[in-house]
Amino acid sequence: MRARDLAVDFPTATLDTPALEAAKLLAEHDLPGLILVDPDGRPLSILPGTQVLRLAVPAYCQDDPALARVVDEAHADLFLRRLGGKTVRECLPEQPKELPVADLKATVLELAALMARTRSPLVAVVDGGRLVGAVTLQSLLDHVLEV
Repeated sequence: MRARDLAVDFPTATLDTPALEAAKLLAEHDLPGLILVDPDGRPLSILPGTQVLRLAVPAYCQDDPALARVVDEAHADLFLRRLGGKTVRECLPEQPKELPVADLKATVLELAALMARTRSPLVAVVDGGRLVGAVTLQSLLDHVLEV
């Protein structure tokens, strides 16, 4: 089994996509992250959903989770509104990590090793540098475990 056999169409975003729109895309499609592409469809970065949350959740709650408990539910449910006016570019970590990209011929073990090394829940699959799909951790595990 190769990446071409496991890759599926996957929603993408650009660096200028509004962060709230990206969060909605993550939620609507139950995605572990988004693949960010340039205007030519070449992967630039993987944006894990947790990175979007880092921008939305107040820093004091991240630093001390006990403080999150003192925020009442009415206000706690509004935390994603902090994303308003921000772009995906602002959600990316300051230090770029290795981009989890594989070609169509990558084996299951190569995909798993890439996910593990980059700590990414998905791998962008490319053909000639252009995105053709993605392999998610879930689909990889389903295949390996034959679920």
